[in-house]
Amino acid sequence: MIDPFSDLSTEQSDPRYGEIDRLSTEQVARLMNAADAMVPAAVSTAVPAVSAAIDAIVDRMKRGGRLIYVGAGTSGRLAVLDASECPPTFGTDPELVQGIIAGGTPALTRSVEGAEDDAAAGAAAIGDRKVGELDSVVGVSASGRAPFVLGALAEASRRGALTVGLSCNAGTPLSGAALHPIEVVVGPEVVAGSTRLKAGTAQKLVLNMISTISMVRLGRTYGNSMIEVSAANSKLADRATRMVSDITGAGLPVARPALEAAGWNVKVAVLMIEHDLDADDARTLLEAHDHRLEAALAAEREVEDVRGA
Repeated sequence: MIDPFSDLSTEQSDPRYGEIDRLSTEQVARLMNAADAMVPAAVSTAVPAVSAAIDAIVDRMKRGGRLIYVGAGTSGRLAVLDASECPPTFGTDPELVQGIIAGGTPALTRSVEGAEDDAAAGAAAIGDRKVGELDSVVGVSASGRAPFVLGALAEASRRGALTVGLSCNAGTPLSGAALHPIEVVVGPEVVAGSTRLKAGTAQKLVLNMISTISMVRLGRTYGNSMIEVSAANSKLADRATRMVSDITGAGLPVARPALEAAGWNVKVAVLMIEHDLDADDARTLLEAHDHRLEAALAAEREVEDVRGA
């Protein structure tokens, strides 16, 4: 019987790590650290492909589309993690960026036997979310061969969605199934076949790029400030206050009351201070500029119109 995974670089055994069970803890830690240091260089070679995928994703999101990650095992957990960070970081609706993992929620904390191999379940998950032409589906699989992910991408493609395939091997079926293939070839793992290591790190770095740059392109940052942050706890409230202070140059005693009056909306508070508006007028100005702070800040003539209304 032919092993379909025997030719994958992520499944190979590297002789440099063949005796890690006989080394000291520090020696193994240094080997792992050296191996991890190779990952950014591998990601760098994929930056053109990542950038092209992001531009295509943003184009659809601007027209009302969603970003949906699909993965199994470690890849699925990383996908769900990245999606779950978007609402608190960028103030997005939880539906805008979603993560699907083979086996569902139970698979986030323990292995669900056979879930990765169920292509029909992957297709059904896409159907359940009513994926359409404006949506973007990113399949994440270190091997590039997970049937659940391939089934999901095939169904997404059938529905006209944009498809992206992120894998850690070259020439994978996932790459062949995606409009935008991204291959980050990291080679054998310190523990042979344990793709939660270098491959997992590489996937996390690329997912960071996809979600973060997409949100920047959608106007959900001002400079490098996360102006859509949800002030859900004291740390985030303090961060929002510092942000308003930094952007406007006003002191914290001015920034905090403005934020409170703005319902903790950073952009509204900034406009209140910069244009001397009340919260309602600041919201009106922001809405007139598609909620983009930079454009609203530059709209001096419209400020006079808002005040005179």
